[in-house]
Amino acid sequence: MYENGNTTGGGYYYTSPNEAQAPVYTQPQPQQRSGDKKQKGGFGRFCKRVLLAACLGLSFGLCAGVGLYAIGESTGLFEKLEAAYTMPAEVEMQASPAPIAEKPDINAVTPVVNTTNVTAITSDVSDMVEEVMPSMVSIVNTYTERYSYFGQTVEKEVGFSGSGIIVGENDKEILIATNYHVVEDAEKLTVHFIDDTEAKAIIKGTDPDMDLAVIAVSFNELSTETRRAISIAKLGDSDSLKLGEPVVAIGNALGYGQSVSGGMVSALNREIELEDGSTGIFIQTDAAINPGNSGGALLNVNGEVIGINSNKIGGSLYDNIGYAIPISAAQPILEDLMLRETRNKVDESDMGYLGIVPESVTAEAAAIYGMPQGVYVSRMDEGTPAADGGILQGDIIVKFDGIKLSTADELRETLEYYQAGETVEIQIMRIENGEWRERTLEVVLGRKPRQ
Repeated sequence: MYENGNTTGGGYYYTSPNEAQAPVYTQPQPQQRSGDKKQKGGFGRFCKRVLLAACLGLSFGLCAGVGLYAIGESTGLFEKLEAAYTMPAEVEMQASPAPIAEKPDINAVTPVVNTTNVTAITSDVSDMVEEVMPSMVSIVNTYTERYSYFGQTVEKEVGFSGSGIIVGENDKEILIATNYHVVEDAEKLTVHFIDDTEAKAIIKGTDPDMDLAVIAVSFNELSTETRRAISIAKLGDSDSLKLGEPVVAIGNALGYGQSVSGGMVSALNREIELEDGSTGIFIQTDAAINPGNSGGALLNVNGEVIGINSNKIGGSLYDNIGYAIPISAAQPILEDLMLRETRNKVDESDMGYLGIVPESVTAEAAAIYGMPQGVYVSRMDEGTPAADGGILQGDIIVKFDGIKLSTADELRETLEYYQAGETVEIQIMRIENGEWRERTLEVVLGRKPRQ
């Protein structure tokens, strides 16, 4: 039998290998150590040290917090942080995703470009539009369209919509400016006013080269209420316009009635070649000018007319490009047209007759052959009113009763307003000694012979 030598400390007890007894583990008995009290005293000091360190850390944190708070209050740091991280009240209140904002109305937005940055501002022009709208009108041109169908001539009544601007009045009528192509070939003109009334109008004068016309509405066609509802537009100065200046276009867009669009002056003194080969100088704008806007007003923010819109001049070919006739160039012509005698069409049997075969001298032909633009007298028989008045074959008629003529069709249309027997002044260009010279002749209109 063997046992370990530590009898006091206890351990394992083994019997002889020959014994069939399992090893028995005996729990050692605790013994008293002289150093137990010393160890308990060291643990207490350790706890005191930990508590002291915690108190010092807390004191340091409080001091640092007080210092930081004092700095934040003195510099306004906390207010800036609060503003930066505080969500707007209207956003906090939303329990679901915000609704999609409505698309801004271009009519109420005016872009402003600065040399250092770009800023978008809103400009409410509703008061200005409300003030100028009584001087804006819609025009419907009704005419007969003729075409051939299997050898038969078919006639169809067609309507064409445009716009106009009330620019004056006299003791008998109100006067409306528009484009020439708006009233061209008109058999009937109807004007619609701000109070939804309409009246018949007649052409007072035209200038096809400038695409301008003045039409008149008799006071007899208007009620007292309509005369009170309408007003005369204020004309501005297109020569003082600047690039980027905001503008507003008003007109009978697409024939649906008056509408407003906004934009800016995109270009000044823009030279555009017209259909007949001539050129004109126009204001270019990105304000929407659609079919039906022709003859309407281009306005500055003060409500002054600074241009007469024309969709015919390339307006429908490109997006965001429209053109207007500068009012400073149009005004002298309009004033001249406004002074002309107002005429009604006469019956075909009473219509004046010259007795010539006219041909057009277009701007292109005039440039090529060095001829004045107008109506060329290609043939004329003796004994006709033209011959009796001194007109010669080869002369070019440039004015008829003060009305400038560019084509043979314009001469025919003008004669529809003159009766046989009337005396008119006709200005011609005649070549003399190799140079074209102007002459003024008086011609008594005849009656067209029956065929």
